[in-house]
Amino acid sequence: MRRSRLLATLAVIPVAALALAGCTSSSTPSPSTSSTAKADTSCTAPASGSAAKAVKVAGTLGTQPTVSFEKGLTVSKTQRTTVIHGTGAKATTGSLLDVAFSIYDATTGKKVSTAGYKGMAATQFTVSDKLYLPGLVDAMQCAPIGSRTVTVADSADMFGSNGSESFGVAAGDDIVIVMDLLSPVSTKATGTPVAPKAGFPRVTLAKGGQPKVTLPATKPPSTFQLETLKQGTGKTVGATDSVTVQYQGTLWRTDKVFDQSWGSGPTTFSLTQVVPGFKKAIAGQKVGSQVLAILPPADGYGTAGNDTAGIKGTDTLVFVIDILAVS
Repeated sequence: MRRSRLLATLAVIPVAALALAGCTSSSTPSPSTSSTAKADTSCTAPASGSAAKAVKVAGTLGTQPTVSFEKGLTVSKTQRTTVIHGTGAKATTGSLLDVAFSIYDATTGKKVSTAGYKGMAATQFTVSDKLYLPGLVDAMQCAPIGSRTVTVADSADMFGSNGSESFGVAAGDDIVIVMDLLSPVSTKATGTPVAPKAGFPRVTLAKGGQPKVTLPATKPPSTFQLETLKQGTGKTVGATDSVTVQYQGTLWRTDKVFDQSWGSGPTTFSLTQVVPGFKKAIAGQKVGSQVLAILPPADGYGTAGNDTAGIKGTDTLVFVIDILAVS
């Protein structure tokens, strides 16, 4: 299974957020624009129980574990136990993590997904039930970095009465999740600030990293424009890579934010899933960078616009993008 498809299946909202996807239904929710995502200082982890303890797991952190349990495992409420106890900071709401995981159908015993282990592409999750299924968040919530947890998630906290055709999970099946919390990832760009270009929108940053864009009192440019605000030194983003970013989109016409990840948490998606200008802005950049991109209609939604996002066919879009991770 392709990684971008895997993450999309586990997400509450599409991995390509409202402003980025080539086509979006009117029912798709966009991330909140009201607040900056910050790690919560308090959290509540699921209690342990006989089902979680019945899952036998062997192996070291970051390597694929050997997992065994009796088929037909079921819970009335999600349970979690810890088999490797980490010593790092606790993963709380808003935390962004490098993780590795294995997911099993508790009814059939079948492994339905695995990602992030040594030799595989890195995988990032934000601890946020606005972005990911509750059972997946339960597998991370409150656990110290360096831990391996075993969660038996009630079906209602995973795929519910619909099941998952992509994963081959039947309706109502509970799920076993073995989750390795490998390392924290910054939720904002950490690169070196670059002197701003004359004539570009001005960007100021809140303490937590959320940008505020001030547009110049001019007509928007007719061609794609790109400015580096912070220069990172991490891995270079390829044209078809999956990336984890914070982003904010502003309409030049209204000077209003129409979509952003700030408030719900960093978003992971494939660059094959985004509008042309967003891909232009990110491909070739280094992790840790922050860029500002000005997208004329041809690099955004073209003459059709996007009614759901309030974007007309003549609208120019301004994005500020923090590039946090790539795989």
